[in-house]
Formats: sequence, C-alpha cells, structure tokens
Amino acid sequence: MAAGEAPFFLSLHYTAPHWPWETRDDRELALNLKGSLFHLADGNIHTYRRMIHHMDEGIGQLLEALRQAGRLDDTLIVFTSDNGGERFSDNWPLVGGKMDLIEGGIRVPYIVQWPAVVEPGAVSTQHCLTMDWSATLLAAAGAAAHPDYPLDGVSLLPVLRDPRSSFRRPMHWRMNHRGQRACRDGDWKYLRVDGHDYLFDISEDERERANRAGLEPERLQRLRADWEAWNATMPPIPEDATVSLGYSVKDMPQR
Repeated sequence: MAAGEAPFFLSLHYTAPHWPWETRDDRELALNLKGSLFHLADGNIHTYRRMIHHMDEGIGQLLEALRQAGRLDDTLIVFTSDNGGERFSDNWPLVGGKMDLIEGGIRVPYIVQWPAVVEPGAVSTQHCLTMDWSATLLAAAGAAAHPDYPLDGVSLLPVLRDPRSSFRRPMHWRMNHRGQRACRDGDWKYLRVDGHDYLFDISEDERERANRAGLEPERLQRLRADWEAWNATMPPIPEDATVSLGYSVKDMPQR
C-alpha cells in the first residue's frame, strides 16, 4: 500500500453453493421460483458442482482486479463459510450438516492469503469463530472497535503472522431446533440434542460416535457449566425464532 492510502474493506457474500439450486445457465428455473429462495424439492450434485465452479470464477476475477491494481500482495483475503455442509456437499469424515451442532454442521475451513504477512502453504489448527474475523480485520488495519460496541470475537492476527502459534479459544453455540447446544474447549466437546447430553474427544473421534459422558462425568459437568455460564450472558432466543427470514424450523425436512 502506498504511503497515504487508506485501508479498504470489501465483504463479498455468495449465495452459491446454497439453495436456490441454480446456476447462471438456469434462467428458466430462476423465473419459475417466483421470488422464493427456498428451493427444497430440487437440485442435484451436478448443479452444485457448477455453482462452485462459477463462484471460483468470480473469486478469480476479484484476485485479478487486485493484481492489476497492485494491491494483491498487501491485501488480507479471507475465504470461509457460515456453516457446515448443505444438502449436496461432502462432509466426510464429519457427520451432519446445516441445522446440526455436530461437527458436520458447524466446522468449516478458512483460507487466508496475504503475501506480505502470511507464510504461503502454512496450516493452522487454531480454533476460531466467524466473529473472530471482525476483530482480526480491525487489528490488521490498525483500528479498534467502537468502545460502545465491544467485540465478541478475538483477533487471529498473531496466528496469521505465525501459524505455529495458538491460543485457547472456547466456543459456544445454541439453537432452538431440537434444543441444541454445544461447547468446544480444546479437544473436548459438550453437545445436547433433543434433551440428551453427549461428550466427545474430537481429536480421537471427529465423527462424534463414541459418547464419553458416562466415562467422564466430571469433564461433562465442567463443560456443561461453562456453557450455562456463557448462556447466562446472552439474551434469550425468542420462541418463534426462525432459521432465516421466511425459513423456519417447520420447513426443515423431518428426520
């Protein structure tokens, strides 16, 4: 960045790969949807693949624009997702998908490019949440959050500068759907679904098949208490809360 140039920020959100299951070649299908995004009865893996391909093309155009502007080397680019796999995704070896708090529904990768700072080809296992990127981007720009609106996230900038570094990052989730709650602290995860409590060692059992709640009741109680303490700091979830605008739990496929 040349001297005197202000940092810039761009947040680019793709619908793909997500319903409605359509590509740029599906004009007739798009017209038949009549304004509804909730394309629950259609789609296939071939459309899903084309959607990802078209998204990749768009990201490539963005990178080329940065390159031509001479801004690529000193621009922090983060590619990630909002939740785990959608209907046609392959989450192997994880179990579950969208609307689950098991790993297949919440674990996503992130890819970072910042040639001036980030070591190419490096891999980090640092746990984080989407909200941590807000703190990271502010820190990278040398800015601070407004004091009246403190951030929930923490900056990952030290990890970007040295992928071998890490820090403890407890993570918590909750969802009205099936009364789900989860807490991850290091290798261990507490999960509740439909009133049943589970304890998993994710480092040994990322498919979350071996419930260790009966073998390690003290660990379960500690993580459960941690979740309860976090939840006490949160506003209550409205009973009629929907998954997203116009799309409620009643619309989800029945298991």
